[in-house]
Amino acid sequence: MRECVDELVENRRWVQQGPDPKATERQHAKGKQTARERIDSLLDEGTFQELEQFRRHRASGFGLEQRRPYTDGVVTGWGTVYGRTVFVYAHDFRIFGGALGEAHAQKIHNLMDRAIAAGAPLVSLNDGAGARIQEGVTALAGYGGIFSRNTKASGVIPQISVMLGPCAGGAAYSPALTDFVFMVRDTSQMFITGPDVVQSVTGEEISHDGLGGADVHAGTSGVAHFAYDDEETCLDEVRYLLSMLPSNNRELPPVESTGDPVDRRNDSLGDLVPVDGNRPYDVRGVIGEVVDDADYFEISPSWADNVVCALARLGGETVGIVANQPQSLAGVLDIHSSEKAARFVQFCDSFNIPLITLVDVPGFLPGVGQEHGGIIRHGAKLLYAYCNATVPRISLVLRKAYGGAYIVMDSRSIGSDVSLSWPTNEIAVMGAEGAANVIFRKEIDAADDPESVRQQRIKEYRADLMHPYYAAERGLVDDVIDPGETRQVLVRSLGMLRAKHAELPSRKHGNQPQ
Repeated sequence: MRECVDELVENRRWVQQGPDPKATERQHAKGKQTARERIDSLLDEGTFQELEQFRRHRASGFGLEQRRPYTDGVVTGWGTVYGRTVFVYAHDFRIFGGALGEAHAQKIHNLMDRAIAAGAPLVSLNDGAGARIQEGVTALAGYGGIFSRNTKASGVIPQISVMLGPCAGGAAYSPALTDFVFMVRDTSQMFITGPDVVQSVTGEEISHDGLGGADVHAGTSGVAHFAYDDEETCLDEVRYLLSMLPSNNRELPPVESTGDPVDRRNDSLGDLVPVDGNRPYDVRGVIGEVVDDADYFEISPSWADNVVCALARLGGETVGIVANQPQSLAGVLDIHSSEKAARFVQFCDSFNIPLITLVDVPGFLPGVGQEHGGIIRHGAKLLYAYCNATVPRISLVLRKAYGGAYIVMDSRSIGSDVSLSWPTNEIAVMGAEGAANVIFRKEIDAADDPESVRQQRIKEYRADLMHPYYAAERGLVDDVIDPGETRQVLVRSLGMLRAKHAELPSRKHGNQPQ
C-alpha cells in the first residue's frame, strides 16, 4: 500500500507540474499565471479539490496518439470562497494551447452538472485556443454540451466567466451566456472571427486587442462587465462579487453586518443633488452616501454609463441599485442603457436580490438613430424586466421623472412595492417648457408678446401639475421624504418587504421583447 501511495504522490506531482517546464516559463513571461495558480488565487487557501486530474484523451491521428497528457488541458474541481462552495474550471494553455477536445469537454460537462446539482456558483477561468482542430466535429459537439448546460444553469446558480487569454470562435458564446464576464487588459481577447479573417473578408486591418480586447468589450460592445490591469486584481474582484451573491436561486444573499448605523442621516445629499433639473451631478455620490460604508460594486461602469447598475449592502443586506446618471447624456434612457439595466434587473430577480431604483430621467433619447435602432423594443426590455420581477422593489424619485421613461423606471404603476420621492421631484408627462409649448401653442402664437405669455404658461403648468406633491396626492407616490432620511427609510422598507411573496401566472416562460 505504501508503494502504491508513493506512486500516487509522484503521479500527482507530475500532473501538477505539467508536461513541459518551459511552457510554464512562457506563460509567466506573458504576465499570465498557470491554471492552478489562478485557481489558488480565486479559492480560499488549501480548499481546492480536483476532479479527473488523470483524465486523458483517446483520440488518434495527426500525432495525437503520441501526446496524451494528464488533465487534457483543463483543471476542474471545487473549493470555497469566504467559506462557501464554488465550482471552478481553468483552461491550461500549456497543454494543447487550452484547446477543447472530447475528454476536455466531458470534464467541463461533469463539473457543470455537479455545480447545478449542488446549487453552487460556477467560475470558468478561460485561456484557450478554441476547438481542438485535430478532433474535428467531436470538439464542436463538446462546446454544444457546454452551451446547453450554461442555459440550464441560467437563473439557477451564478455563472462567472473570467477571460485570461484568447477566446475565439464558438468558444466566445459560453461567456456570453453567463451572468458576468471579467477580462484582463493586454492578455485576454474575445472575438468570433479573428483579425486575419476580418482583413481577408472586409479589408479592415486591426489588432487582436483592437478587435476584441478588454477595453473594447467593456466600453464599446458591452460583452464584458469588468476590465482590470492584472490577473490578481481581477480574481480578487471575482471573490468580492461572489461574497455578495447567494449560492443559488433557492437562497437569499448572505447578510454581512458592516457596523454602519441604519439610521445614519444623509444630510449631504441636499447639497449633492442640485434643485435645478438642468444641472448635472454624479449619481454615484448618492449611492455612496446611502449604502453601507459607501461601498458598492458597479456593473459595466464603462458601457452605457447614462445608467448606473451596482450591487451594494443596505443594513447588511445585498441590494441591486439601478440609477439614472445625469452626468452622462443628462440621464436619458437609450438603447444600450435600457439593455444594460434590463439584464441587471433580471439577474437580481433570479437570485432574490431586492431592487432599489433611483430615478432622475428626462425621457428616452430622441433621434433617428435611436428609433431606427429599435429604442421601442429595447426600452420594452427594461419595462418587461421590471414588470416580471417579484423581488422587493423600491423606487425613489430624486428629481426629474418625465414621460414613458418615468413609467419604465419601476414606477408604482408597473409594480414598485414602495414608491418614494424627494421634495425636489418633478413627475410629469414632459418638462414644463415642452408641455406649455404644446398645450398653449395657439395662444402663444397669437399673443402680442409671445415670450411673456409662454413664460407665464410654463409657470402655471409647473405650479398646477409639477409640484412635488402632485403624484403623492394621487397615490402614485407613497411618501415624500427628507433626503437626509433616505438611508433609514430604505432600510426600513427593505425590512418590511423581507418576507414578500409574489407569484406570476403559471406559464412555461414569457416571451420578452427581442
